[in-house]
Amino acid sequence: MLAKIIGILGGMGPEATAELFLRIIRATPAEKDQDHLRIIIDNNPQIPDRTTAIMNMGPSPLPELISTGLNLERAGVDFIIIPCNTAHYYYDSLIKELHVPVLNMLRLTAEKVSRLYPGADNLGLLATDGTIMSGIYSMEMKKFGLNILAPAGKAQKKVMEAIYRHIKIGNLAEGRRIILNIGEKLIDEGADLLICGCTEVSLVLKEGDLQRPVIDPLQILAETAVEMARRPD
Repeated sequence: MLAKIIGILGGMGPEATAELFLRIIRATPAEKDQDHLRIIIDNNPQIPDRTTAIMNMGPSPLPELISTGLNLERAGVDFIIIPCNTAHYYYDSLIKELHVPVLNMLRLTAEKVSRLYPGADNLGLLATDGTIMSGIYSMEMKKFGLNILAPAGKAQKKVMEAIYRHIKIGNLAEGRRIILNIGEKLIDEGADLLICGCTEVSLVLKEGDLQRPVIDPLQILAETAVEMARRPD
């Protein structure tokens, strides 16, 4: 079987990109090196911040997203995955400029939640301001009749603090403490499950950490990429 080549459009942030690579390795059935998948990573940390751009406070990341995607195309990838939730705000514009499929992590997550948790109505979302304000998760979840419950006010400021002032600079322990606290608050407010709506949150929040299921889009993306790469045409 000749497996497809996976392209990772990364750098948002670098540790989340490395985590996705590792999860793909772990999700691949392999007994020897040659059983693993070929993966080409363009880790481009110079892509402008997505949340800052969405809030009209900085340059658009779209040109760099397109450029990085085209680099992966030239390198020979068969499809592309993006380990950044907020970057999916630019998904529709990005795919118009590329010539290989790009998996949509948010869409995959919505499909899996609706299939595995049919009784869930309110989904607690731990994400950046850009992801929440843009409504990109809400749009995908509404297709399945699901409602997004996001932190409000000071609680959301704490989520941003955890992501940008702790997790992104390597202080995972403090970032985890804050995320767990806000996750518990969302459960108290009626969340039936929690979504790691930022790949930095995926680094610190795991299934079993809270009294409700934890859905990790990064893991869903990794598993789907493995399935797609191994699937015969």
